[in-house]
Amino acid sequence: MKKIAIIAALEGELKPLVKGWQSQGRNLWVGRIGECDALAVAGGMGAKAAERAMDAVFTSQFPDAVVSYGWTGALTCAVKPPTACVISEVVDTVSGERFATAHEDGFRLITLDHVARPDEKRGLAEKYQSVLADMEAATVARRAAAEGVPFYCFKAVSDGYNDNLPDFNRFIDANGEMQMARFVAYAAAHPNYWGVLSRLGSNSKAAAVALAELMAGICEQIAVK
Repeated sequence: MKKIAIIAALEGELKPLVKGWQSQGRNLWVGRIGECDALAVAGGMGAKAAERAMDAVFTSQFPDAVVSYGWTGALTCAVKPPTACVISEVVDTVSGERFATAHEDGFRLITLDHVARPDEKRGLAEKYQSVLADMEAATVARRAAAEGVPFYCFKAVSDGYNDNLPDFNRFIDANGEMQMARFVAYAAAHPNYWGVLSRLGSNSKAAAVALAELMAGICEQIAVK
């Protein structure tokens, strides 16, 4: 039976997928998806957090496949929330490396070292010919390649191209976790963000559900490879 490791940043990204699974401690779950055994980790945001999550995965088991999984931001209006997307290539914007996934058909995703700001999305889309961005996939892809394990990437759009969100980067700590108390206090004092943050919450929940459904279907293909 194939063993799949699923690497996400935040617990909310995994919530619909791991419903009914067994908790193995903070932000770590084990369960089954179809004919595959699965381990899911919510390791935090950014490259360092993703590397720690991969360390946890390869310490506990040697998977047959690794999946970078979770929310993504749209860089153009070509994709809208809460669409779940198969990724065929990941580009590390820091190193310039490109990583092909085990799926030939899909979107190109770029991995940044920060949350994409509204004012830079168009430029990033044009430079990299990409419509999606995240902060972890390239790290997961690099480690999977080093271990000789097939790499998959599935992302769902939580925020649209025109969503004028606050700068989340100032609220992410060194461990890749959101400092929620500070962020909530900031948001409460800036009512101009209330509407878009409400949409983000609704879209994120719907995107997580769409992503879990996509993962269930894809696992049937992974199981027979």
